[in-house]
Order: sequence, then C-alpha cells, then structure tokens
Amino acid sequence: MTGKTIAENRKARHNYFIEDDFEAGIMLVGTEVKSLRAGGANIQESYASFENGGLYLVNAHIAEYNFGNRNNHDPSRPRKLLMHRKELNKLEALLQRAGKTLVPLSLYFNERGKVKVKLGLAAGKKQHDKRQTEKMRDWNREKQRLLKTDGR
Repeated sequence: MTGKTIAENRKARHNYFIEDDFEAGIMLVGTEVKSLRAGGANIQESYASFENGGLYLVNAHIAEYNFGNRNNHDPSRPRKLLMHRKELNKLEALLQRAGKTLVPLSLYFNERGKVKVKLGLAAGKKQHDKRQTEKMRDWNREKQRLLKTDGR
C-alpha cells in the first residue's frame, strides 16, 4: 500500500484476528471523491458483505462535500467494491465458514490517485484473547526496553 491514507480502522486489529487482507476498488460519485480528498471519512463501524451478486461496503461514512449542491451524495449509502470475479468467488467461499467477516482496515489513494479499500478477512476475538494480545504487546515492549538498556 503506497499513497495517501484517508481513513484507518485502528480498532479492527484489536477486535479481530486478521487472517488475510485484500485490496479492492470502490465505486464513488464525484462529490464523494472530493470529500475524501478533504479527509472526511470514517470506516470504524463498517463492514463488507455480499448483496445482489456483488461485494458492498456497508455503514462507511463519507461526509457530504461542503461545496456540493442539491446533487450531493448520501453519506452512509452502501458502496460497491470492485474486485476480479475469481477473487470475489474465493472471498465468498471463505466467508461461508463460520465466524468470518470482511472488515475494512484502511481507505487510501493509490499511486495513480484511485481510492482503494484494504479489507481484512477477520474472525472475532473474545475478551480473553484481547487481554492476551495486550499482555504480549506489553511484554515485547518491556523486553525491547530491557535489551536496549542492557546492551549499552
């Protein structure tokens, strides 16, 4: 992923085990792109799901463009995600397994200026899993600190 990050879902790695990630394009209207260039996006509560034979980003909020007219976009409409058919079929098969969901990890402009979504194939974490992850992160931080001070 290179380019300018628009929005990031930082809680995704805390709430889910991310098994694999995928890149998808997104179908947008003009005022949505202008709003994204201004930085008006939130993907914290969003997810991707298969509807009507396609993959859609649901519950993502792209703020209305300030200088838009009466043809401005709906901020929370479902947006179609663009992927190759083989990738879509693979994803649909993976999602059939119990407890899997597609969570957007980040929304960004690629090097060509196109808006892309990085999706993660995720399985939910239980509370004890979250605590274990936090313990490991704290221990690794402490270990690095000790190695740094002892190594001189």
